[in-house]
Amino acid sequence: MNELITELKNKHWLWQASSGSSRHFSADTAQPTGYAMLDQKLMGGFPLSGVIEIQSPAGIGELRLLLPYLANYTQRLTVFINPPGHVHSEALTYAGLTLDKVLVLTPNTAKAALWAAEQCLKSGACEQVLLWQNHLEVHHARRLQVASEAGQCVQFLLRRPQQQVFSLPVTLSLQLHPARHGITVQIKKCKGAWPTEPFTVPFQEHWPELIQLDTPSVVVPFPSQQQV
Repeated sequence: MNELITELKNKHWLWQASSGSSRHFSADTAQPTGYAMLDQKLMGGFPLSGVIEIQSPAGIGELRLLLPYLANYTQRLTVFINPPGHVHSEALTYAGLTLDKVLVLTPNTAKAALWAAEQCLKSGACEQVLLWQNHLEVHHARRLQVASEAGQCVQFLLRRPQQQVFSLPVTLSLQLHPARHGITVQIKKCKGAWPTEPFTVPFQEHWPELIQLDTPSVVVPFPSQQQV
């Protein structure tokens, strides 16, 4: 039985969490995300390198969750690979990114996109790489993980929610859902820690104009026939 468990772990078909009280990333191996709630749940923030999988429906605020983090680390390039829509330069500038440190790539095939991501990760010229790609094999994720660690660069892998038997060998996996005042996050996988219950990350600190206030509605009655 022990040999079977070892074999499954080596193939990344079995994931083992730590039973200790310390969880997620230590202070010297984490970078703040820009959201206090998310930093608290991750015990510091995003890892310095590795693959961060983000499973999310498109357009619910998944990029807004990352923008404060991206804006804090701009010494090297931030690369967007095959984003599902146009990357708006004014929005990036408003969020605090420097446009001459932003690179957008649109490869024609999934294979070319993976190759581009791997080259960017291990080049040493990039701070973070964002890749939108739904279908990956275990060996693809493993190559991205190795390249990320070699170049000390964070790989964000954004894709639709997946129904799969085996999880990918990633450093961190988050699942996102829409929320009224921000976005709901569930930590599905994290090295050395257990998954968490969903929690809401509020957006009002960075985008207060997007938050719908909970104000009671005012009902204005229609005039009666005598008033007309």
